[in-house]
Amino acid sequence: MLEQLIQFDQNLFFTINHGLSNSFFDWLMPALRNRFFWTPLYLFIIIFSIRNYGKQGWIMILFLALTFGCTDFISSSLIKPTVQRLRPCNDPEIKSDVKNLVDCGSGYSFPSSHASNHFGLAVFLIVLFFSKWKLILPMGLLWAASISFAQVYVGVHYPIDILAGAMLGGMIGFIMGKILLASKTFGTWNPGN
Repeated sequence: MLEQLIQFDQNLFFTINHGLSNSFFDWLMPALRNRFFWTPLYLFIIIFSIRNYGKQGWIMILFLALTFGCTDFISSSLIKPTVQRLRPCNDPEIKSDVKNLVDCGSGYSFPSSHASNHFGLAVFLIVLFFSKWKLILPMGLLWAASISFAQVYVGVHYPIDILAGAMLGGMIGFIMGKILLASKTFGTWNPGN
């Protein structure tokens, strides 16, 4: 069963890494996974939160940073060293067939920290703002999914790494959002004000 799952994962990886290959994606996908590409969005979130919500905005940014720290620490420092799954671009059995569009890196593959971090941030923001802005749900999930998909396309992660990272990050983002909403120090949260 595990062997079949690994084979399915590799086949799906090559379907994305090779089968969807085109010059536009070859340009776009490395950009989507680059943290500097998203710097304007991160700055917007910080400025928007502080300008519109004052002290609550600062607390929200603190919890957003804590969410990122938790997802990154758990995925990178706890799970990856335990599982020790090689990245596709480092796997000696298939690396010669991988279309590598970015530096492969020396770290392990499972779970994807990009996926866990971005799904954590997206779900956290969804929990906080969904009552006012329903569009945050599809926009947040599309944002995190596009970054995660890019990880497979450029050759550094398998699809199951992405799925596991998304589940981990989504769970942590949900929990952190609910903790913040329940926190007495956060006060009464009303994003409509």
